[in-house]
Amino acid sequence: MTQHVDEEDVATTADEDTGPTQDPPERPAPTPRLAGAVLAGFTALAVGVSVLGGDFLNPAASTADGDYSGETVEMMIPLAEGGGTDTWARFVGAELTEAVPGSPGLAPVNDDGGEGILGTNHFMSSAKTDGTEVLVSTASTVVPYLLDMPSVRYDFNNLRPVLANGTGAVVYARTGAGVHGVEDLVDRDKPLIFGGIAATSLDLTTMLAFDLLSADIDSTFGFEGRGPVNLALQRGEVDIDYQTTPSYEPAVEPLVEDGTAVPLFSLGQVNEDGEIVRDPNFPDLPTVVEAYEKIYGKQPDPEALETYRAILALTYTYQKALWVPEDTPDEAVELLRSTAEDMGAEPAFQKSAAEVLGGYPLDASPDLADRIGEAYRVDESVRQDVLELLENDYDITIDQG
Repeated sequence: MTQHVDEEDVATTADEDTGPTQDPPERPAPTPRLAGAVLAGFTALAVGVSVLGGDFLNPAASTADGDYSGETVEMMIPLAEGGGTDTWARFVGAELTEAVPGSPGLAPVNDDGGEGILGTNHFMSSAKTDGTEVLVSTASTVVPYLLDMPSVRYDFNNLRPVLANGTGAVVYARTGAGVHGVEDLVDRDKPLIFGGIAATSLDLTTMLAFDLLSADIDSTFGFEGRGPVNLALQRGEVDIDYQTTPSYEPAVEPLVEDGTAVPLFSLGQVNEDGEIVRDPNFPDLPTVVEAYEKIYGKQPDPEALETYRAILALTYTYQKALWVPEDTPDEAVELLRSTAEDMGAEPAFQKSAAEVLGGYPLDASPDLADRIGEAYRVDESVRQDVLELLENDYDITIDQG
């Protein structure tokens, strides 16, 4: 703000002095001894700066001392406010900052440009490396990274994970379309219609499941969410759908109970040994691998199975995560991780977080960095398999720059 000041309101030495003006006395020239002492002082200061270097000009992050007192943690949420990821991030972020020693403040920042890509790009290029800035990731930002889309300027291998949380999904179909079990997905007279949002979204994992099973399915995209797809299935406009774990009970179970829909399989989870296992929230449903075995009486093709397993880990087992820049001090990263681990083990937290976490644990174990790092190092053969599926089956070509 510019402040306007009248000249008469400003008092100067000349204004106060009513006597005659006198020339100031001449300042004596410095003696050789004084000049030498001043020069020596500046020389010593310069040497000190050179020796101390980063410690003098770039002091260690205050978060590295095990105490976040007086700090504020800025959380980049690269999606719009009010969505599932935003709700998850704000809940987990508030609980974590309250539990961290020093109880720092929390400042969520939403940037939904480019479906999450722009906000993630911005974090990658400008985030502070002192432990006070964290990034939220979800399938919306992971799939473009997997596909190596030209607009992506981030690499999760150059970030460090603090915690992760998975989710699951169940594929179900309309019985009115003649589907009563997984065997009815193949050798059909008429393909089933799958309702999707976008082929390069979370839908990709389900599309890979259909490809693995060689299911007779045509896809129509453009729905605004899985809720509209569920309603379209009830109206008979689409035949097959998937719903994630939080939505399955309210959206699908009533249809199963009245006989208008049948659950076919869960997408499964990837365990600590890298194996596809049954989803703990759907222990009675087979995985897509078990569905394949039931249909064909053998194991799936190893290459196709590896592609599915890799994408399942990225989009479901580690679907949401918190990250910090690669150069964040080890002490700060470990403090955040260990706090999250202790928090996730508390019964009170588990009870309050049950709905937000979707029935899946908060993963902040000491080996998280190794496991999630392996999952995010996508093999080029996996990427090529996905790109070929999109191009050959869905007429979608991703520019690889």
